[in-house]
Amino acid sequence: MPPTEKPSVEVPPLAGRTALVTGASDGLGLGLARRLALAGAEVIMPVRDQDKGARAARRIREDAPGAKVDVRALDLASLDSVGRLAGGLLAEGRPIHIMINNAGVMTPPDRRTTADGFELQFGTNHLGHFALVGHLLPLLRAAGARVTSMSSLGARSGTLSWDDLQYERRYDAMKAYNQSKLALMLFALELDRRSRAAGWGLSSNVAHPGLTLTNLQSSGWNMGRGRESLRTRAFRGAARALPFLVQRVETGVLPALYAATDPKARGGVFYGPGGIGHLTGGPVEQEVYPSARGEDDARRVWEVSERLSGVSVPGTP
Repeated sequence: MPPTEKPSVEVPPLAGRTALVTGASDGLGLGLARRLALAGAEVIMPVRDQDKGARAARRIREDAPGAKVDVRALDLASLDSVGRLAGGLLAEGRPIHIMINNAGVMTPPDRRTTADGFELQFGTNHLGHFALVGHLLPLLRAAGARVTSMSSLGARSGTLSWDDLQYERRYDAMKAYNQSKLALMLFALELDRRSRAAGWGLSSNVAHPGLTLTNLQSSGWNMGRGRESLRTRAFRGAARALPFLVQRVETGVLPALYAATDPKARGGVFYGPGGIGHLTGGPVEQEVYPSARGEDDARRVWEVSERLSGVSVPGTP
């Protein structure tokens, strides 16, 4: 690829298919929803802020006149909210062909909890998505869906604090974030294994966006602060000064977009940027991080998640 040519992904025609993207009101989620809508998919956008979601839908329709975009209410930090969204979709009965578990929260400086009492990052980034996939399994199976979960570079150094998953004893924002993204990765890989073993007919893979400038950094790092953190300003400056290390949303979406839509993308595989240190660039297949290779850990994450969420998946081996 010539140095002046930007990386890209060609999305196949998606007319007649339904895609669900969590966190689609901003950042990577909005970028993914836009590309799916441009390819003809009917896109379900479950978001926490309905006004922001409506504005995002308008932006997509401006780029893709006639696009079918459906904004729904979802707070992944509330298992009741997850259940209400899933109940509505199950009642409608539309098979879901593509699901991208994208929404998340990153490193709030102080420990916060979900509506159900879980540490905010573990509860939002992993547990909410686990519950949503579990509820929607009949619609995913009906479509032979592709489920793509958005992990992070942080999962590489993540560890599972089995004796303190909710970081109640000593909160560390980055360790808790890394754990949540590692748990999501393990769940995604286990979902693919269980689908193959039980004949569910869906495939599940993992992607990460490298270092991409979005509001995720500022919304997390500045949560509860009166002014913008130095860390946020430094990251924004790096995106301007060092484009080979920090990328924009239009490039950051490419690994997940490839993983979710390309006919050659496979279940049980990890996709990320192909540039220096996998920080930027077009999508490539990557080795699963050593922290996520343990199938015993994946099974344990699944079982703990069933217990904590109250969502059990019938027919699991």
